[in-house]
Amino acid sequence: MDALRSALQPITHNLPAAIRDLGVSLIGDACYKTLFLDIDPSDTECLKFAVSKGLGIGIVAASAIVKVPQIIKLVNSKSASGVSFLAYLLETSSYLISLAYNVRNGFPFSTFGETALVLGQNIVITVLVLNYSGKAGLAALLVAALATSIVTLFTKSVVDMKTLTYLQAGAGVLSVASKLPQITAIWQEGGTGQLSAFAVFNYLAGSLTRIFTTLQEVDDKLILYGFIAGFSLNLVIALQMVYYWNAPSAKAKGKQKEVPAVAARSSSSSATTTSATPKSKGPTTRRRG
Repeated sequence: MDALRSALQPITHNLPAAIRDLGVSLIGDACYKTLFLDIDPSDTECLKFAVSKGLGIGIVAASAIVKVPQIIKLVNSKSASGVSFLAYLLETSSYLISLAYNVRNGFPFSTFGETALVLGQNIVITVLVLNYSGKAGLAALLVAALATSIVTLFTKSVVDMKTLTYLQAGAGVLSVASKLPQITAIWQEGGTGQLSAFAVFNYLAGSLTRIFTTLQEVDDKLILYGFIAGFSLNLVIALQMVYYWNAPSAKAKGKQKEVPAVAARSSSSSATTTSATPKSKGPTTRRRG
């Protein structure tokens, strides 16, 4: 360890001011000195805190694109098959409340930043699902309702902190409930349809990581229990994704069954037409007498 410390300290002691200031702002002066200047990983509290910060920033960065594959699949297929509108509506409502709760409590951005980024992507997906389901008017109404809700939740004079705390408890229930329609939709379809595997598995990893970061940085049981419950149901969806990986949806199976049936009817029809057509008689020759 001493050899490693001797090799690293000339670098860590001469980092650019911008990087040093960023490190201090993230983990504080004491932990920055312990981990980067003294190179002392034996301080487990500082080490866990630094790991939590790193994971939190990683989740926030990944969340900027986590739902992009789902959006692309919807746009390319122009179909909402396998994607539950109710699941996204409940999740969007939950994320909106949680975002307001975290911001107004002044929690570190690294512990909830993905909520804002995923919220925006969820709104896009929800609108696309409605559009591809032939409900464009309802999509416009939904956007207006969400805009009103944002203003309401972030205005202290309209929703006080006590009320917002109750809403956050409800948001945890909504977040858990949002997974159930998606689980049901996959089961009913017999496949995952246009559901993005990238989004599913990233959600699973993210919810597990959030349990760790919440334990390290946020002393709030409402948020912690929500992440634990969310991880459990995300795991169910991930297992469904694995189970139905190569399985076509129920609609696709129906189309596959229709093709042989149509071919059989066509063949039968051709055979009937052929048998019903009278055979032509050959030419007759008159004998001249």
